[in-house]
Amino acid sequence: MTVEKTLSIIKPDAVADKIAGKIIDMIENADLNIVKMKKMHFDTDLAQRFYDVHKERPFYNDLVDFMVSGPVVVMELEGENAIANYRNIMGATNPSEASPESIRGKYASSIDKNCVHGSDATDTAAYELGLIFG
Repeated sequence: MTVEKTLSIIKPDAVADKIAGKIIDMIENADLNIVKMKKMHFDTDLAQRFYDVHKERPFYNDLVDFMVSGPVVVMELEGENAIANYRNIMGATNPSEASPESIRGKYASSIDKNCVHGSDATDTAAYELGLIFG
């Protein structure tokens, strides 16, 4: 097993619904360590750079608008196979396909408002963590 770092974002919908603490509990109960954490507000420039990989996709502008719509909680997580572990507890992007025990299965309302983001690979995690934490 490999100790990895990954980025977690509790998105504006979950912060507005006041469930960030419940999501943090799920993260900590999954043996992931929170190395850094802050509450912040994405500006348009940061959201565009963060989701640049989706720039040509039809949902890109809506995603950027959503991510700047309210505060988020960002965390650097660390643990054994942290990327896969966190993606497992996040659940499928579409909450109707997510395990009922996952974050999205419990709390997400739609594919667009799906509560959380997590890095999908080590290179993505390094890029995302650099954007958020410098």
